[in-house]
Amino acid sequence: MKRRNFVQLAGLGTGALMLPSGMLGHSISAEALLDPGMDRAVKKKMADVALNTAKSLGATYADARIGRYLNQYVFTREDKVQNVVNTESFGIGIRVIANGTWGFASTNSVTEDGIKKATNQAVAIAKANSRIQKEPVQLAPVGSFGEVSWKTPIKKDFKEVPVSEKVDLLLNANKAAMDNGANFVNSAMFMVNEQKYFASTEGSYIDQDVYRIWPTFDVTAIDRDTNTFKTRQALSAPVGMGYEYLDGLDSEKLDGPGSLKLYKNSYDIVEDATIAAQQAKEMLTAKSVDPGKYDLVLEPNHLGLTIHESVGHPLELDRVLGYEANYAGTSFATLDKWKSGDFKYGSDKVSIVADKTQPNTLGNVGYDDEGVKTKKWDLIRDGVLVNYEAIRDQVHMLNEEESNGCCYAQSWNDVQFQRMPNVSLEPGKEKLSAEEMIKDVEKGIYIAGRGSYSIDQQRYNFQFGGTVFYEIKDGKIEGMLNDVAYQSNTQEFWNSCVKVCDKDDYRLFGSFFDGKGQPSQVSAVSHGSSTSRFNDVNVINTGRNV
Repeated sequence: MKRRNFVQLAGLGTGALMLPSGMLGHSISAEALLDPGMDRAVKKKMADVALNTAKSLGATYADARIGRYLNQYVFTREDKVQNVVNTESFGIGIRVIANGTWGFASTNSVTEDGIKKATNQAVAIAKANSRIQKEPVQLAPVGSFGEVSWKTPIKKDFKEVPVSEKVDLLLNANKAAMDNGANFVNSAMFMVNEQKYFASTEGSYIDQDVYRIWPTFDVTAIDRDTNTFKTRQALSAPVGMGYEYLDGLDSEKLDGPGSLKLYKNSYDIVEDATIAAQQAKEMLTAKSVDPGKYDLVLEPNHLGLTIHESVGHPLELDRVLGYEANYAGTSFATLDKWKSGDFKYGSDKVSIVADKTQPNTLGNVGYDDEGVKTKKWDLIRDGVLVNYEAIRDQVHMLNEEESNGCCYAQSWNDVQFQRMPNVSLEPGKEKLSAEEMIKDVEKGIYIAGRGSYSIDQQRYNFQFGGTVFYEIKDGKIEGMLNDVAYQSNTQEFWNSCVKVCDKDDYRLFGSFFDGKGQPSQVSAVSHGSSTSRFNDVNVINTGRNV
């Protein structure tokens, strides 16, 4: 599945059929999601079978990941439920180094015999591959953490919430949209629980319980006189939280232009659907943008996608080195730029960090999938490129001795590899609201929400759309616009950043289904930012009056 398709899943009653196979499994009842699964002591025993077998076969390193992956997806359209999907996937993946080379095998037979067989296969693969291995794998050292555990700090487990309650919430959102002028509406709720147990020959036994949730919708309004239509997507952000995200327990809203509501900490899907219908109708008569140079004021739910594509992906070290090119290409941000020590990725307003510890984010875990304790580190500091995203067998290429802790596999059945951590733009240090930022703009456009985009294979030249667009004239919002997209290149764009709002405006964007690799895997990742201003950016008219 392509990464750009993740925003379209909400409109598909059969959307579960499009989801990556590694994220699914076999169908179960909603009640079966509450089964406790394998006892932790038994997991340790089974993991030790893998580790001891690997060492007896000559492996110098081994790790085992016992994973139970639970998913619940609910799809609705107008006043009907289209699908409710409950799945479970359970098994073990074993990764080894033998003769200086990686080997991997997995099995859903989590028994002593099944694990021994899979471990034998992993070691045999490593030894076979070692015949063509030019250099041995170099692993950065990692601490031995013993027996530890980590859990997403949720307040309400989605598995304990009746399906009927989730269906009612989505149908209420649909009704609110229809009552406010929508002709069609699709809504969906994606909920994931990853129960992951990691053990390695270095002495760590790590048990983690990870939760994610994403409510979303598409609202469409039609003008039958002109045979045109407009669609407005939800302004929700996928988050690493429990069902409390939809309860409004920590509700905080920011007022955007017009009737726009922007959400922090929790999400009101019924209110957003109501406003979405009204805005979709307004879009039908909004004027088409005049192409030219504009100052852009970009809100976080929009800017997150630009961060993802123009910073997150190009700073993955395997892309930089040319080892990985699937889905997202390689990277313009080559090692020579980093080694120079003064490559201006952006203006001095731009400081971008990677952070696997940030609360409520999709990538927040205690330890990555090779047993490294997660952390926060700089990628761009005051506009200068200072680091990349790298894991244990990569960091020696940067003359570093510690992994960044951003290794991940989408399931027990897939080998773990380097994935994008949460990558975020730090908020500005001076007090500044989005309203105050707009007051300084003579000719500009405010863009909220993600839309279509394209970017080249080196993550350099790009074009981004959005969900809703407002014209800014002489410091005031004048009304909605249609057919807006902006074009730039990564370095030019980030160097045009002149202002970033403070921490009070900071919000998250996220992707549930970020694809990479071959065979392909998906991961979930968040991007935080505050509303930001970019001066003198080229805006084109996409010419789609539909």
